[in-house]
Amino acid sequence: MEWSVTLLIFFGALIGLMATGINVFIAFLVVNLSATMIMMGPRGFGMFANSVGDSLTTMGFVTIPLFILMGEILFRSGSVDVLFNSVNRLVGKIKGRLYVVVLLLATIFGALSGAAVAVSAMLGRSVLPNMESRGYSSKMSASVILAGASLAPIIPPSLLAIIIGSLADVSIAGLLIAGIVPGIMISCLTGAYIFLSIRKDPGIAPSDAQEEAETPSGSGLGALLRMIPFMFVIFMVMGMIMLGIATPTESAATGVLGAILVAIFYKRASVKMFNHSLSSSVKLSAMIMIIIASSSLFSQLVSFTGASRGLVDWATGLGLDPLVMFIILMIIPLILCMFIDQIAFILMAVPLYQPLVAALGFDPIWFWTILLINLTVGGITPPFGYTLFALSAAAPGLTVGRVFRASFPVLLIFLISVVLMIMFPAIVTWLPGII
Repeated sequence: MEWSVTLLIFFGALIGLMATGINVFIAFLVVNLSATMIMMGPRGFGMFANSVGDSLTTMGFVTIPLFILMGEILFRSGSVDVLFNSVNRLVGKIKGRLYVVVLLLATIFGALSGAAVAVSAMLGRSVLPNMESRGYSSKMSASVILAGASLAPIIPPSLLAIIIGSLADVSIAGLLIAGIVPGIMISCLTGAYIFLSIRKDPGIAPSDAQEEAETPSGSGLGALLRMIPFMFVIFMVMGMIMLGIATPTESAATGVLGAILVAIFYKRASVKMFNHSLSSSVKLSAMIMIIIASSSLFSQLVSFTGASRGLVDWATGLGLDPLVMFIILMIIPLILCMFIDQIAFILMAVPLYQPLVAALGFDPIWFWTILLINLTVGGITPPFGYTLFALSAAAPGLTVGRVFRASFPVLLIFLISVVLMIMFPAIVTWLPGII
């Protein structure tokens, strides 16, 4: 089984380099360059250059920097403050109102940024201390933040869904749309958990009198009207795709235009803000594009050694039930994403998973959507989930142990959701099938 030795060497080198703390793209470049030189000699660098060139000129990847820019403009313009106040007013005078507000905001921010770590850190720094000062439970607040932030890879526009769709040759529009129903289902389950917890222990939320006193002034209609610009941005992205007016690439461009118009509408636009947004977007986009280009070459090297074919033959030759194989394939990201970045795992796993998905007869939209959820669950699983450490580091006074305890109900909610999606695949495939 020479292919297994090759896989062990390749992945061992990658994980070993990442363990040193260097950037993911540098680890991929080092392994690719070394493997090319050892296997093919100097002549192999021609293939290296062609692979990188082909990857960086793929039209589908244009969506990545555009979605990043859209999120940067919305965050840096400060227009999210308007969204917070509007959602807070619309939720109204209900027990534990801010739990619901934070869940909605985390869901929206997660969709805009695509990064669970970024959302959990941002809300942990800005919102959680405010909730504690108002009498909300820090443990429940942390659970809600983790649940909402963890929807980032699922609810569109999802950067990870775009990367998977591009690498696995799956419809990007299909993957984006497939995340809508599962994302709503997980949000509803989290909301149910909030209300059941408050009913069981009313002390985790302020009194009704305090809730009423802290309800923002103004009418619900006014709050709804102030949210229209954000609804416009969402329509410019997902509405265009679902109506068949624009491709994901085109809708990403219209999303940027919508974000600019929102910043102008709220009178938060400035040359300095746009410069910072562009600078940050360019840096992050360049790093991601280099990683993707390196991953494409990595998959070619794996195929060149016969490892991809060998893995497929080995897996299918085990004679295991497809459901058992599916569970095995899902446990791997659940464990590894406690230690490594989600994008890093995607770039390592897609070249190996793709032929297995085809050989085992799985629906690709269904398979990759559930994989996205498992990537997130790995990031919030103790004791190594890095999203947990991001929240603990960002929230003053919130210990790692308390964050760990806060993650357990979130893990249960996500695992229940995955089981439902396995039992009822239409939860994932229904909406893409009718678009």
